[in-house]
Amino acid sequence: MIIFTLNGKTVETDAPATERLLDLIRDEFELIGTKEGCGEGECGACSVFVNNQLQNSCLIPIGSIDGADVKTIEGIMETEQFKILDECYSIAGGVQCGYCIPGMVMASAALLSENPHPSEVDIREGISGNLCRCTGYNMIVDAINLAAKKGDGLWQKK
Repeated sequence: MIIFTLNGKTVETDAPATERLLDLIRDEFELIGTKEGCGEGECGACSVFVNNQLQNSCLIPIGSIDGADVKTIEGIMETEQFKILDECYSIAGGVQCGYCIPGMVMASAALLSENPHPSEVDIREGISGNLCRCTGYNMIVDAINLAAKKGDGLWQKK
């Protein structure tokens, strides 16, 4: 039995310890905001927070999350930080097809939690583990920059 916290709730699973966290999140807990892009940890579509650290869930065997705190995009959507990111992504036109956006939002939140006043270089580096095939990077950078300004004071790591 693997027991962990998922978006603030204690959950348990009897799934095999080698099952990927991505599959568990999507299949057993039906949290489909976390996407599978590459399945190799290169695109960031499956990003989640594990103990407040941004991780690619496609690379994490669930045996390693026993006792951990896991947050998906659905959990982040309940925060004030998300509301600001959502508004800023919309204003800047940072959402195109939407496939990469959950991972981009997770990377944005991680970046702003570590660096509430990032430069453009910091932003580009902060999202460098996330691929956008619609080439919306400039608009995503603008969205994060705007969120940093609008959310000043909200980005302390929790």
